[in-house]
Amino acid sequence: MTTVLIVDDQALQRMGFSMLMEQHPDMTVVGEAANGSEAVRATAELRPDVVLMDVRMPGMDGIEATRRIVGSGGRSRILVLTTFNLDEYAYEALRAGASGFLLKDAQPEELVAGVRAVAAGDAVISPGLTRKLIDAFSDRLPGHSPQQQRRLADLTDRERQVLTAVATGWTNGEIAERLHLAESTVKSHLNRILTKIDARDRVQAVIFAYDTGLVRPT
Repeated sequence: MTTVLIVDDQALQRMGFSMLMEQHPDMTVVGEAANGSEAVRATAELRPDVVLMDVRMPGMDGIEATRRIVGSGGRSRILVLTTFNLDEYAYEALRAGASGFLLKDAQPEELVAGVRAVAAGDAVISPGLTRKLIDAFSDRLPGHSPQQQRRLADLTDRERQVLTAVATGWTNGEIAERLHLAESTVKSHLNRILTKIDARDRVQAVIFAYDTGLVRPT
């Protein structure tokens, strides 16, 4: 059973999302929140698998709420709803630690599939689109932190190759073909990379690759 917390400042939106989730026997809505502050408190109390997070809300917005929830070290993952693909809010949400985003006009089945994917530990945004976002807002990239550089130094040469390929937007199949590896080997490398760099998913791995200068904006 996937537990979901719905965060939106509009009651009708929350009701609609809740009705959609409850139509599926493998999902249950454990709570709702109308702003970021409520979302942080409810996540700490209810510990949902997935927080479906709007970004534009009065008071504490969804980006700051995402940052605080992820920073708490809990198990809840964040799926952000935004308006445009190449959107400042989408970029900031990913940097805050969201596991992906969907457009607000996504089809119901896309939203349900996105919640399931995030609950399973996957990212709901392609690395290619992540790269486009980072390129679009590359003037905001932070400096390299010593901790990140130490984590980068822990990677083997092959792991750096795989991380670079992921950050370039290649799929596991494309990495396997171009680096002459089995796809299962690519997955093993990626799992080790995520552990070493302390990243939740491949989207956060892409951000790490840019932050450390392993890959540079085009």
